[in-house]
Amino acid sequence: MVWLSVVVFDRTWQPAGLDAALKNLLLSGKMASNVEAPERWYLALLGFAEHFRTSSPPKIRLCVHCLQAVFQFKPPQRIEARTHLQLGSVLYHHTKNSDLARSHLEKAWYISQQVPQFEDVKFEAASILSELFCQQNLVDSAKPLLRKAIQISQQTPYWHCRLLFQLAQLHTLEKDLVSACDLLGVGAEYARVVGSEYTRALFLLSKGMLLLMERKLGEVHPLLTLCGTIVENWQGNPIQKESLRVFFLVLQVTHYLDAGQVKSVKPCLKQLQQCIQTISTLHDDEILPSNPADLFHWLPKEHMCVLVYLVTVMHSMQAGYLEKAQKYTDKALMQLEKLKMLDCSPILSTFQVILLEHIIMCRLVTGHKATALQEISQVCQLCQQSPRLFTNHAAQLHTLLGLYCISVNCMDNAEAQFTTALRLTTHQELWTYIVTNLASVYIREGNRHQELYSLLERINPDHNFPVSSHCLRAAAFYIRGLLSFFQGRYNEAKRFLRETLKMSNAEDLNRLTACSLVLLGHIFYVLGNHRESNNMVVPAMQLASKIPDMSVQLWSSALLKDLNKALGNNIDAHEAAQMHQNFSQQLLQDHIAACSLPEHNLISWTDGPPPVQIQAQNGPTTSLASLL
Repeated sequence: MVWLSVVVFDRTWQPAGLDAALKNLLLSGKMASNVEAPERWYLALLGFAEHFRTSSPPKIRLCVHCLQAVFQFKPPQRIEARTHLQLGSVLYHHTKNSDLARSHLEKAWYISQQVPQFEDVKFEAASILSELFCQQNLVDSAKPLLRKAIQISQQTPYWHCRLLFQLAQLHTLEKDLVSACDLLGVGAEYARVVGSEYTRALFLLSKGMLLLMERKLGEVHPLLTLCGTIVENWQGNPIQKESLRVFFLVLQVTHYLDAGQVKSVKPCLKQLQQCIQTISTLHDDEILPSNPADLFHWLPKEHMCVLVYLVTVMHSMQAGYLEKAQKYTDKALMQLEKLKMLDCSPILSTFQVILLEHIIMCRLVTGHKATALQEISQVCQLCQQSPRLFTNHAAQLHTLLGLYCISVNCMDNAEAQFTTALRLTTHQELWTYIVTNLASVYIREGNRHQELYSLLERINPDHNFPVSSHCLRAAAFYIRGLLSFFQGRYNEAKRFLRETLKMSNAEDLNRLTACSLVLLGHIFYVLGNHRESNNMVVPAMQLASKIPDMSVQLWSSALLKDLNKALGNNIDAHEAAQMHQNFSQQLLQDHIAACSLPEHNLISWTDGPPPVQIQAQNGPTTSLASLL
């Protein structure tokens, strides 16, 4: 499913800590034997503070006391400003006292502007203070602060680039992608002027990612072409070079997947997988770049590894290689659990949610609804911990609940979930996917003609289809074929389904191929053309077994039973009947297990944040009657 393929933009850097201040003073030639008296006590207090901060476990209260003691000595402005920054940083990162942290950071920002050549303290104070403002939902305070810092940092390449990245990220979180793209363009040109092709590539790739999110494909292609040239020509740190290549290839792969081109993406995906293997064999180079504008990296290589697993899962899911999707999901989630023990980066939770969203869809296809429901509940719990995560994934969450409702034949709830998801999304691919599934609900209900035709007009694959996705357009043809079949217009149904087959075969969309083949087989069976029906149903069964798709296997085995019976093949008919019975039993047991879970009550949730507690119910309230 391409609508889950947005990759979160992230950069990491190392802010100057307490130890950095101590080292800076020592390296500046002010050793203990030569320092002025005020700086001796400062170094002593700073040393104690750093000792307490790095203790295991950290002794933050004692660290803060040591730093606060500095002010008792009426220190000069440089020491006063740096101490306010250190206190603000410690309080921000290690306590919940955000008001006191803000007070110290504001003082550090104000005082440092009065001290010449004090860029590190000045701009780090602005950077952390703007982060704190965002945490307190004071975005309108963060933006002017960052703009002023950017304006006065042009002679300091590292900080100018870092602050541009930070403001661009802030605009991205606010969904103001135009402003973010403009800032990234400014950053790319600045990096070029100061001779940093590496950071220029980071800015351009980040801009390319946002242009993909905006669906400005006409601007994306020349930008990615330029990025590819810069990445290949840049000669520098091998890990930095390979990380640029990973960023570039991730954008290419997600671009193909957004377009539903599962077969066409394979060469890029293979390059990406080879690239991450190369990175895993390289050792981090501790030598700092000579150009301060190069002091950035996109993601730690451990995060990149999870990201490559993620896009591989996305490809496997869309292609219908569900066992492969399961394998890579398991690997990625295992690695994520290890990383989250040491790293609280929000991007890890985003990766986890996207992986779960994909594996939930796999479970629903392979007939593991109870497990899928528990994983939906897990996504709810992750979203409860992060309002931003819920905002970004609420529509997907309701879409997954809608798919679950279809699988347990709760059509009214499915309609409510899809309607909620449509209200929450502005993403065109996701919107089209939801509408396609909602149309299938109306078809199965059989009495929603006006609503159904209204939806089908908006996803007409023959005329003005709303997105460029090959996969979604093929699915729209299938929905048309399904409707024509239910209405008894078999020749029209065959036309739509053959178009689906043509498109799905072109890009190896295995699940759509299996669904189209079994429906065509059903049409030929109804028309009395048993031989042609058999020619469709047998490969449908083989493909469905390979995926494996339980619903298509159930459908195919029922048709094979009737076909072989009609053709007088009693042994084959008995074998197909036995298969049908086995699939029915598996699905029935899973159906009962899912509907008996307390999480089943999530199907009634259509407003607000996910419910904190889910009450158990007495037993299943739905039937298995309409699985086909």
